[in-house]
Amino acid sequence: MVIDQQFLMLAGLAVVAVVAVFYALSYNSLAQQKKASQRMKNLRVDPKTKVRAQAKKMDEKQRRKMREESLKTLDAKKSQNEKAEKPGLQQRMTQAGVTISLRQFHTYSIMFGVVTTVILFLLLRTPLHYAVGIGIVFGFGLPRWVISFLRGRRFKKFTAAFPGAIDVIVRGIRSGLPLHDCLRIIASDADEPVRSEFKKLVEATQVGLTVPEAAQRLYENVPTSETNFFAIVISIQNAAGGNLSEALANLSNVLRERRKMADKIKAFANEAKSSGMIIGSLPFVVAGAIQVTSPGYLNPLFTTSGGNKTLLVSATLMGVGVFAMKKMMSFKF
Repeated sequence: MVIDQQFLMLAGLAVVAVVAVFYALSYNSLAQQKKASQRMKNLRVDPKTKVRAQAKKMDEKQRRKMREESLKTLDAKKSQNEKAEKPGLQQRMTQAGVTISLRQFHTYSIMFGVVTTVILFLLLRTPLHYAVGIGIVFGFGLPRWVISFLRGRRFKKFTAAFPGAIDVIVRGIRSGLPLHDCLRIIASDADEPVRSEFKKLVEATQVGLTVPEAAQRLYENVPTSETNFFAIVISIQNAAGGNLSEALANLSNVLRERRKMADKIKAFANEAKSSGMIIGSLPFVVAGAIQVTSPGYLNPLFTTSGGNKTLLVSATLMGVGVFAMKKMMSFKF
């Protein structure tokens, strides 16, 4: 019985010693956990922390609300952008830099068609119905084609000079100038057609329009992707705030990289265009060579019904092939 009591006492002392050693080794860790839990408790009950958390949450809600409103505004302007991409004749003339009125344009077109018809009928002895048809085509189609050509060439010049104008705005803002002064610098010192378009933008702000509204009007005057990006950046920055110089600097880099990619794609497409032109000209070259070496050999194609049908089918298939190749090699930027 005495042995049992001694054994129990030794066992108890051993357990106490082990617990004491474990507590001594883990004391620092337990103390740190206790301090951390106490700090977390204090943070949960600290009113200042609650106020800061609520303010941060409100700021996030406000930013999210502003972003949603900006996106809704951009969606509302999408229909206006689609209309800007399909302007009327007067708007296209303005975009092309032509200063005559719509009435003068129609007058000159009719005069050009009448003069063409008279020259063909009286001087070249062309049949009347052919002369009238060619006069209508020249009077109605050729002036509009000229407007489209001038418009496209002006857009290309504007797109090439537009990143440089954005860089002027970026440098001006970083040096401390207001945005309006940067726009005035471009309106007075930039190359055409950027100068005239930014002059219209500055005049629009002077009559009461905001800068985002004037930027949207710039896109309506020059409906390209570059001006659309510029209007979107200005609109979002005006609504949500932020670093305008950094946003415009990123936009300038994007536009330059986009232009490099477009030039690279055009370089690759020119090779396919050359091949298509060679293939498309082969029938005419071969027909001309046959006509020179063997006169009259191809006359049945023009004098017989079977030959006419063959020419019609061949012209149709060739036209379909040329149209398909043109679509495959056309890229919109």
